[in-house]
Amino acid sequence: MKMAKVGVLVEHEAAARKWRYGLNVFEKYVEEILQHVGISYTSVSKLDAMSLQAYDILIVACSQESGAKSEILWSYVEQGGTLISYAGINALALRLGYIQTGDIGVGYADIEPTRSGQPESLRFLAANPWIEAGDASSEDVVPVACRSVGMIKQGRPDALNCGPALQSFDVGQGSIHRWTVNIPLTVVHMQQGTGPVLDDGVPAADGSANVNEDILKADDRIALDWHFDRVETDTGVPYFPWPYADYWREALVRHVLQCAIDKGMTLPFTGYWPDGISQIVTMSHDSDSNQDEHAVATLELLEECQIQTTWCMIEPGYSAPIYEQVKQAGHELAFHYNSLEKDNGFWDEAEFDRQVNWLKQATGLEHVTTNKNHYTRVEGWGELFQWLEKNEIASDQTRGPSKKGNVGFLFGTCLPYYPIAWFDEQNRLYPILEIGFLTQDLDLGHLADNKVIEPFLQQAREVNGVAHFLFHQIHIYTREEVRDAIRMLVAKAREMGFTFWKSKEIQDWTRLRRAVRILGCEDNGSILLEANEAIEGLVIWVPIASTEEFKPEEGHEKQFGIPCRKVVLRTKLETKVRIE
Repeated sequence: MKMAKVGVLVEHEAAARKWRYGLNVFEKYVEEILQHVGISYTSVSKLDAMSLQAYDILIVACSQESGAKSEILWSYVEQGGTLISYAGINALALRLGYIQTGDIGVGYADIEPTRSGQPESLRFLAANPWIEAGDASSEDVVPVACRSVGMIKQGRPDALNCGPALQSFDVGQGSIHRWTVNIPLTVVHMQQGTGPVLDDGVPAADGSANVNEDILKADDRIALDWHFDRVETDTGVPYFPWPYADYWREALVRHVLQCAIDKGMTLPFTGYWPDGISQIVTMSHDSDSNQDEHAVATLELLEECQIQTTWCMIEPGYSAPIYEQVKQAGHELAFHYNSLEKDNGFWDEAEFDRQVNWLKQATGLEHVTTNKNHYTRVEGWGELFQWLEKNEIASDQTRGPSKKGNVGFLFGTCLPYYPIAWFDEQNRLYPILEIGFLTQDLDLGHLADNKVIEPFLQQAREVNGVAHFLFHQIHIYTREEVRDAIRMLVAKAREMGFTFWKSKEIQDWTRLRRAVRILGCEDNGSILLEANEAIEGLVIWVPIASTEEFKPEEGHEKQFGIPCRKVVLRTKLETKVRIE
């Protein structure tokens, strides 16, 4: 089948106007969602009738809502194009026989699940439903037949139906698909918080997560609800069980793939991990108390478990011989930035730089690859990512829980992702791969117990993600129950088919994979790829036609709920190559 050509419209004029008034264009994050799954697309910065005809599918992320601009989009659809929007294109509502109701804020959407572990309702952070225009429609407007999918509910998962989650309209030779939910914005706010961290967050009413302790942290701006978005283990530990953002990503991707199939085309994409690997578990340690005996005990346990991990070092660190032992054992030495005032740290760019230089001198590292902030300390929105970028630290692990009652998927994701900047940087993507963690120091007493291991691994496996667990060396040294929790985690992860990787391995593979561009498909089924660096073991998924028989015995599998053919790159790809 022919490969569909996808365009993402972020009209520069419209975006610049919003930035000028201090508004974010988080809708452009749809590009990061497509990039992460390896769907090829072209960025479109100007709305031009002639140039739009090059695209089979046009995703409207940001465009001026005006009659003239809407006419261009309408004409594109009439001539056979497929147009997709996420709570936008409101200027077309009346022409389709509808009117918008305005943003209803937070709510929950019931959509068809793509995974067995997906909850019945997905939390969203912004939605703009359309309702039938009725008397508001002008006489010369003929309502267009609408196909609706799912439903949304305002405020809480058990609220009344506020309308469909997705509406589709056939217009001329093409179609318009409008999600009621602003999916890209929802993903951004779940992953990065509801806004800059300027003051304490709202604590859990049950006292399980006192984030209002006068310490600014990543979890002060979480977008989830303490009541509706948590469950409890049978030992009474509350946790966030669902990676909502990952399921929204999947809903978006599945819909785009289905739109291509409906046009008699295909849209290949890449698997997250090398062939033979479906999901990753990673473990990190924060050196905090910096006693050599703590490090030695940790090295012994990791050797027993036969795993390699990421060690985040805080000043003043260990003695020089310990660093050599860590390196020789194959572990990754990383940075643990201290800005916690009670531990003599402070939030400052120059201080960040100084501590990075200390780490390099103390460990002999020429290049630092990973950071995690001490106590998950964060201020503002993008400062940390700016500092990491300046110091060429390619990955961050700061986004995770600081309390017993907010462990789990509190940032809605277990996928590595690139964060988006605030409007003052024109919402650019930071080149920092965020790999958040789920919990720390199991069975310590005042934190979560080992009952969260299996549900965390199950959900990470559902979305082919990364289950990241943090353990401090001091607790490994002092507490046998913590050591046993690590042994339990390792055994359960291996039983469930997880592969252990360090942070650097995750970021190296992710960058290699995302550098591959799928250029096209040919009638004989071959795929044309392009890459800047050598990569081997890459998995390409090719959605098959709806008329084609699904044959698992021939390598067909469902991805995002779509039947696909699996193709594996067996040789190293460096430039352009065709694979069968």
